[in-house]
Amino acid sequence: VRDFFAQRAVLEVETPLLCQAGVTDPAIEPLVVTRGQLVTAPRFLQTSPEYAMKRLLAAGSGPIFQISRAFRDGEAGSRHNPEFSLLEWYRPDVDYHALMDEVEGLLAFSLQGIRDYHPARRVAYRAWFQEHTGLDPWSIDVPALRNFATRTLGPAPAGMDETRLSPWLDLVVTHWIEPRIRDQTLFVFDFPPAQASLARLRNAPVPVAERFELYFGGIELANGFQELADAAEQRARFEADNRLRERSGLPVIPLDESLLGALAHGLPDSSGVALGVDRLVVLAADLPESSAALTYL
Repeated sequence: VRDFFAQRAVLEVETPLLCQAGVTDPAIEPLVVTRGQLVTAPRFLQTSPEYAMKRLLAAGSGPIFQISRAFRDGEAGSRHNPEFSLLEWYRPDVDYHALMDEVEGLLAFSLQGIRDYHPARRVAYRAWFQEHTGLDPWSIDVPALRNFATRTLGPAPAGMDETRLSPWLDLVVTHWIEPRIRDQTLFVFDFPPAQASLARLRNAPVPVAERFELYFGGIELANGFQELADAAEQRARFEADNRLRERSGLPVIPLDESLLGALAHGLPDSSGVALGVDRLVVLAADLPESSAALTYL
């Protein structure tokens, strides 16, 4: 991996793992450090190096990558571990479609002589969802999606939010669609706006979040974005996340004011992607996918 980026003059960086702010996304729970001689307020182990790396981009770093430890509370299973390794990289002045090309280049380079990698099929989220469900995720409502999930998957998990479409879309994707694409290498791009996360929105012809996910070997391997550079919009999304967290009984997370300040200073037009290193090693070694959840704790 390092050879791949060295050949492309992408700078390797290292950013802090323990910070004053954490991710606000209600679907991701950070691990929190509350005790220590110098810990006068909670400190957050980072769920991704994204925020700090964007501060470097705003400071003029140019293209950068990092292989980092990441931490997420409550994530344990056949594909998840609370501590894992992420490869994350950012490309100023490169759009997310070109970044998909580079992800494919990285995989072909990293797996050469180990495992064949063939170019991925690329499909927009809307067409992909319709292909497997017959439903349009841009026009369907929660009751109709709940009916589909109940009919195909059985009773919904307890605690599903009946006011938001996004959790129901995720349920159908992970439990209905993903098992049907295990033999495919696939980029899914242009997500529903409600799932924009830190991606930029594009308004025509229908609103989409400019992001992508890569499925390879039956595993979701990478998640990329055309990065949101608007500080006011990013603050609004963080605040909306915290309102959802509060409504769900989750702790409110302090906003990363350093990131917001960097965006206000000026983030270059950039794309970025995170790729699971543990999962890539499992695929390279042709191990059972459950091996991706290595036991660290």
